[in-house]
Amino acid sequence: MASVLIVEDERAIASFLERGFRANGFAATTVTSGADALSFARTGEFDVVVLDLGLPDVDGMSVLQRLRETNRSLPVVILTARSGVEHTVAGLEGGADDYVTKPFRFDELLARVRARLRADRGGEGSVLSAGSVTLDVRTRRATLGDSVVELSAREFALAELFFSHPGQVLTREQLLSRVWGYDHDPGSNVVDVYVGYLRKKLGTDLIRTVRGMGYRLEPNATPVRGAE
Repeated sequence: MASVLIVEDERAIASFLERGFRANGFAATTVTSGADALSFARTGEFDVVVLDLGLPDVDGMSVLQRLRETNRSLPVVILTARSGVEHTVAGLEGGADDYVTKPFRFDELLARVRARLRADRGGEGSVLSAGSVTLDVRTRRATLGDSVVELSAREFALAELFFSHPGQVLTREQLLSRVWGYDHDPGSNVVDVYVGYLRKKLGTDLIRTVRGMGYRLEPNATPVRGAE
């Protein structure tokens, strides 16, 4: 189980992040200050850090700089309200592995964190495939045969979940909680709608409906595009 250190002083956001990561199989710990962030990060118990820049005691960039002085390999994903190219460039050049601005969607943040973990393992498992469909989770690129398929961030997150569990039945509740987090009503049909989008783009036989249970990715299916 991967362990994430969340450095965020806004309690509502911190709670949302912690619940979201735990729902997706992470061990999550939250701290609210730069001093605690450095203390916890240096224990070696965490696989990735999600770092807010607007901390109450010390600027997040200073935390990043001090962390990089002692640990250059721990993946750090910045999460901040500071938008603009100059802030993004400063964060990445300061040692961050990725940069996400608020407001944000949890599925995008989750995908970026997972990508950093895969990259930290030397890229192992960064390309997922089923039949003639491939997903590159680092570049966020999907292909069907020799053709690139355009997927939205939510479609890609759903596809990545299916491709990470080939042949396994995933319930609507599992898909809703892992891809949409706590943003949607459990009774919503949004999962069924997005499965329909994936079938249309990646192949009608790729994702099968298991009546009364959920959906299953058929790893050896020969995808046939749905109607345009």
